[in-house]
Amino acid sequence: MTKPARYDRIAFVASPSNEAQAAFGQLTRDYGNCDPDEADVVVALGGDGLMLQTLHHHMRTGKPIYGMHRGTVGFLMNEYSTHDLRQRLETAHESEINPLLMRATDVNDRVHLHHAINEVYLFRQTSQAARLRILIDERERMPELIADGIIVATPAGSTAYNLSAQGPILPINAALLALTPISAFRPRRWRGALLPNTAYVVIEVLEDDKRPVAAVADHEEVRRVRRVEVLSDKSISMRMLFDPGHSLEERILREQFGY
Repeated sequence: MTKPARYDRIAFVASPSNEAQAAFGQLTRDYGNCDPDEADVVVALGGDGLMLQTLHHHMRTGKPIYGMHRGTVGFLMNEYSTHDLRQRLETAHESEINPLLMRATDVNDRVHLHHAINEVYLFRQTSQAARLRILIDERERMPELIADGIIVATPAGSTAYNLSAQGPILPINAALLALTPISAFRPRRWRGALLPNTAYVVIEVLEDDKRPVAAVADHEEVRRVRRVEVLSDKSISMRMLFDPGHSLEERILREQFGY
């Protein structure tokens, strides 16, 4: 009896773009398309936005996700090819990531829970800068930050919004979070901090009536927040697959050297 392939049952998902839909048609003709609930692996066709959506959708299933670039930004994706996909899946390297859990309390004392794979960030809602108080593990570390906002980024998200705000690039296997201000005014030269990924981060909004602030966990936004708590959710592990030589660890290392 032939032993079934490790990734014999493949579920394909694709973004709405013409390029992704054409790839979806070709690959489903070549390999079939299994129901995601019964699949051994999910193959996402698109860009990083689709990859984040797919990771969120399958966050609690433990299914490995393999992306192929058929979109705009493809940092989290492998190169597109229809050739010998099952063999590529068999030889792919696996990276495990934990999401952030955001607990945001708004000015009406309503609590909003959302997960983030890339980052949680707070940002001013009006022309006035935000005034924020930062606590780490229930100890005040900054009594007042005046800025457009602040980012808590995972290693997977350190090359996204965090990098554009001049935050550090973190190796994917680093047990760290990046805390990065967005256009800080006071303290003027504060560039942020590196935190252990066990840290319990609390950000309180000062003058929330006069200087309203929104909180965002990846694509989920909560308006007029008063207090935001962020921690790494170790109860959830997501599995991402990358071709040999193109692992997420390698891509992040390349970013640090500017190529």
